[in-house]
Amino acid sequence: MQSIYDFTLEELKEKLKPSFRAKQVYNWLYKKYASSFEEMKNLPKDLIEELKQNYTIDVMQIIKKEKSIDGSIKYLFRLHDGVTVEAVLLLMKKKKIAEDGTIERSEKYTVCISSQVGCKVGCSFCLTAKGGFVRNLTVGEYIAQIVNIKRDNEIPENKSLNIVYMGMGEPLDNYNNFVKAVKIFSELDGLAISRRRQTVSTSGISTKIEKLGKEDLGIQLAISLHAVDDELRSELIPMNKAYNIKTIIDAVRKFPIDTRKKVMFEYLVIKDKNDDIKSADNLVKLLNGINAKVNLIYFNPYPGTTYQRPESKDMVKFQEYLLSKGLLCTIRESKGLDISAACGQLKEKEANGST
Repeated sequence: MQSIYDFTLEELKEKLKPSFRAKQVYNWLYKKYASSFEEMKNLPKDLIEELKQNYTIDVMQIIKKEKSIDGSIKYLFRLHDGVTVEAVLLLMKKKKIAEDGTIERSEKYTVCISSQVGCKVGCSFCLTAKGGFVRNLTVGEYIAQIVNIKRDNEIPENKSLNIVYMGMGEPLDNYNNFVKAVKIFSELDGLAISRRRQTVSTSGISTKIEKLGKEDLGIQLAISLHAVDDELRSELIPMNKAYNIKTIIDAVRKFPIDTRKKVMFEYLVIKDKNDDIKSADNLVKLLNGINAKVNLIYFNPYPGTTYQRPESKDMVKFQEYLLSKGLLCTIRESKGLDISAACGQLKEKEANGST
């Protein structure tokens, strides 16, 4: 049965008559986080029956979650066919309350969502890759990750958040469903998550980056670079043999970016692999002329990996070198280190029966 989350508002207007009913359904789904059609009290009974017969809301269930001391929550969802995917709610800034009890600043959230069950890319450092590729997520499964997390945390419908497509799988390998999900997320009558607040992270399918650029969706682009030479990058990301660094950089240069924003280059730092100053210098040269920001990411070890977490002092040296050359660089604060932080780790624990 098809998910009700699969439809844009305009598509739902074509399905439901009179068409204003579609907006009512959208309000229940995305403003009130309804989990059943019976909750939609202002709809006539015959329409509720029609919806129940043709569509489903319940496309995934939360089967496990782990909460970190930093406020991050990692979710494991079971889908209708029994497979599982992860998503993470990241508390970026905590609520700030003034002395008189008024709220000076509300919480700021980012949600990291998955695109596939498993992954085709096969990155050597990624736990998700170990299970191989199973299938793409549907449009509705993209949407349901956000709705379930907002419902579970009672996040108000008017509370904006950021979406990063950085979970399990390669978004551009699920191109059509990903693009449609971006559009549904941004529907003003729905979740109303601005496209500027949505960032797609890709391991570098250069032809799809160019195609996405032509869509001109207004979303932000992040490149999982992780290395500055093709030899190391092909070790870390085998797909680099098909889409090497030059083709990726060429595609990025053509990508339309909001002038207020920068292209994010994610650089996973692995001890004794890519954490030296020579690599930093080559990174500066590689990104010359691009309005870029580099996000240095600590490698999160998981059982069975041969890669190691870098030393903090080496991360700082790397960052300081980039900054000294005029390249904006941040070190991503590692969140959820006390829980299953690595992508795919909670899924693996559940599969192995660990607690």
